Amino acid sequence: MTSNLADEPKMLEVPGSNPAEGDRNVPRWRSLLMSPLAWWARRTGAAVEGNGEEVAESLWDSDETIAMIGSMQVHIIIFLSLALVHLQKPFDEDAVVMISSPPEYEETLESIDEFVVSETPQTEVGADALAELDMAEASAEVYAEVADIPNPVDLQPTDLGQIMVNKIFNQPVAPQKRLVTQKGSTGVGVAGAQGAVDQITAEITLAAEERPTLVVWLFDQSGSLTRQRADIRDRFDRIYDELGILHGKPDQSKVKAEDQRILTSIIGFGERVELYTEKPTADLSEIKKIVDNIPVDNSGIERVFTAIESAANEYKPLRRNVGPRGPKRNVLFVVVTDEKGDDYGRLETSISSCRKLGIPVYVIGVPAPFGREHTLVKYVDPDPKYDQSPQWAQVDQGPETFLPERIQLSFTGNFEEEPVIDSGFGPYGLTRLCYETGGIYFTVHPSRNTSREVRRGEIEAFTSDMRFFFDPNAMLRYRPDYLSQEDYVGSVKRSPLRMALVQAATIQNVQGIQRPRLRFVKTSEAQLAGDLTKAQQDAAPLEPALIQMAATLEQGLSSRDEEKSPRWLAGFDLAYGRVLAQKVRTETYNAVLAQAKQGMPFKEKKNNTWILEPSDEISVGSKWQREADTAREFLSRVVEEHPGTPWALLAQRELDVPIGWTWKETFTDVTPRSARAGGNNNNNVPKDDERRMLNRAPKRPVPKL
Repeated sequence: MTSNLADEPKMLEVPGSNPAEGDRNVPRWRSLLMSPLAWWARRTGAAVEGNGEEVAESLWDSDETIAMIGSMQVHIIIFLSLALVHLQKPFDEDAVVMISSPPEYEETLESIDEFVVSETPQTEVGADALAELDMAEASAEVYAEVADIPNPVDLQPTDLGQIMVNKIFNQPVAPQKRLVTQKGSTGVGVAGAQGAVDQITAEITLAAEERPTLVVWLFDQSGSLTRQRADIRDRFDRIYDELGILHGKPDQSKVKAEDQRILTSIIGFGERVELYTEKPTADLSEIKKIVDNIPVDNSGIERVFTAIESAANEYKPLRRNVGPRGPKRNVLFVVVTDEKGDDYGRLETSISSCRKLGIPVYVIGVPAPFGREHTLVKYVDPDPKYDQSPQWAQVDQGPETFLPERIQLSFTGNFEEEPVIDSGFGPYGLTRLCYETGGIYFTVHPSRNTSREVRRGEIEAFTSDMRFFFDPNAMLRYRPDYLSQEDYVGSVKRSPLRMALVQAATIQNVQGIQRPRLRFVKTSEAQLAGDLTKAQQDAAPLEPALIQMAATLEQGLSSRDEEKSPRWLAGFDLAYGRVLAQKVRTETYNAVLAQAKQGMPFKEKKNNTWILEPSDEISVGSKWQREADTAREFLSRVVEEHPGTPWALLAQRELDVPIGWTWKETFTDVTPRSARAGGNNNNNVPKDDERRMLNRAPKRPVPKL
C-alpha cells in the first residue's frame, strides 16, 4: 500500500537526554528539565552567569523556583498532550486508496485460491448481500461513450433476410443522465412460461406509459426450449392485445413503425448470436412468424451473456438523451432459456452495460437445483414421426450460488442419484443479472408442487427431474449473496464459518455407511469372525473422508454466533449435523462388529443368526454418544429455525435415520433345498407384441441441450 508520508510526525531528539553525556550523577528526569530551564532564564533575562547548564543548575538549586518548576511541568504536559491530540486526528478511510490488501486480510487467502471460475478478471463491485431483498436502491450513472467496437459479436445473416444492424442506428452514445433503479426480484416461481409472460406484460405496460418502449426478446435456440418458445408465441396475441398494439387496429394502421408506442426485436442465441428482426417492428404476424422459424441449435452451447451484451450495444442509441424528456425509448430485455449459460466470463460486463443504459433484464428461466450444477431433463422428440418415449438428458442449470455451499453427502451412496431439490432461485449468473438491473428472474417448472414430493412420472416433457419445491415467500430470507466474484470470495475469506462450509463442500466422493451388511449367519466361530472382518473392511474406507470433513467444519464453530445470514447458518448447521451423524453411524458400525468378534452367545439355543438393526442407542463408547447428541442438536435446530426450506427437508431426513446400532438374534434355515424342474421361461413373444415392435417409430438420439 502506498501512502503520503508528508504529514507524518518526525521523531525529535531531546538535547541532554543521553545519560552518557554530561554529569552521570544527575537523575535522568532532572536532566530532561535542564534545557527548558536555561531557555526560560534567557527569555526572562535572569541575572545569572554561566552557560545554559550552569544557569539551569543555579535556578534548580534556588528555593524560589520550586513553584515555577511545578508550573512548567504542568504546562509541558499540556503542550505534549495538545501535540499528541493534533497528531492523532480521525482517520478518513475514504481518503485512502487501497492498492493492496491489509495484512490481516491476506492471512485468510491460503486455501481458497482454488475457487476460480473464469480467467476473465471480475472486478465490479456487487450488491450488498445484507440489503433488503426487493427494495434496496442502487443508482447507475449513464456515461457518454462511443463504442470502439460497434458489435462485440458478429450477428449472422439468416433465412429471414440479410441483417445490416450497423446501418440501422448511429454510433451508440448513452445519455448524460443518472438512472435510479431498484434491485430486482430473484426467485418468482411460476408453473408455466405463460404466467411469467403475463407478469412481464405488466412491466412492459408500465414502461410504455412513461415513454415509447422497445422489447427485445432473446430466445435460447436449444432443442429443449422448442415447446416453451411455442407457448410464448401463442401468448403473443394476448400480450400485444393488452398492450393495445394488435396489428390491424384502426388507431395503429396509419402509424409508422418507428412511431409505434411499443416495438419488438427478436434475437436468438446458441453457439452464435443472431438478430432476426432487421428493424424493430410492431407487426404481430411478423413477430410470430419469426419465433416460429427460429432454428434449433444442437451445439449444446448457450452464449446468453454474449447475446445480452451485444443487444445492449446495438440498441444503445435508443437510450440517447435527446431533450428534457430523456431517452428516445425505454428498452427491456426478456431472456427465455433453460440453462445457466456457457459464457459466464461476460457476466460482469453484461451487468455493467445494462446498468449504464438503465435496461432491466427479465429472465423466463428454470429453478436451479439445490447445491448442484447438473440435472436431468425429460426429452421427448418434438417430431411426431420419431419415437415419443421419454429420454433423459443432462443439462447445466445450477448451482444457485457462486461457490458450493452444500456438502456432497449422500443417503444412497451416490450423490448424483439423490432426488433433485429446488433451490428456490435461478442459476447464480442470470439471477444476479436480473437482480442488479432491476428485472425479475422467473423460475418456471410445470410440475411445481410445494405440498408434496413430485413423482418422476409426473414430470412433463422438456422439464427437469425435480422432486421437491418450496414456497418462494419462505425462501426470501435465504437469498444467495449476489456479489461479484471478488466480493463473494472476499466475504467467504473473512468468515471462518463460511470458509469451513465452502471447503467442506468441495471435498468429493464422501459417503457414509449406506448399504452395510446387516445379516450374519453363524455356522462356526471362524466363519462368523471372517464375515464380520469382511464387513469391517468394506466400511473402513468411508471413515477418513468423513473425519476430514468433520475437522474442516469444526473450524467454523468459533464464529457461528457472529454469523447473521440465515442462509449461511442453515447451510453450516445442516452440514455439521449430517457429517457428525454419518461419521458416528459409520464408526459405530465398525465398533459393534469388532465387539461381536470377541464372542456373543445366543440367548436362544436354536438361533444361529445375528441381525444388526439401526438404533438411537450408542452402546460402544461415550465419545460417539456425545457426537450423536451434537448431531441431533444441530439437525433439530435446522428443522425448527428454517422450516419450509431445503435445509430443513434434508435435516429431517437425516434425523429419521437412527445413528447407532443394536444386535438382534434370529434363526435361519440353512438346510440345502432340492432343485426344482425348470420351465421354458416364457420366451415365446406374442405375435401382437412382435407387430407393435415392427411398427414402432424410429428413435433418434437426444441432441445436445
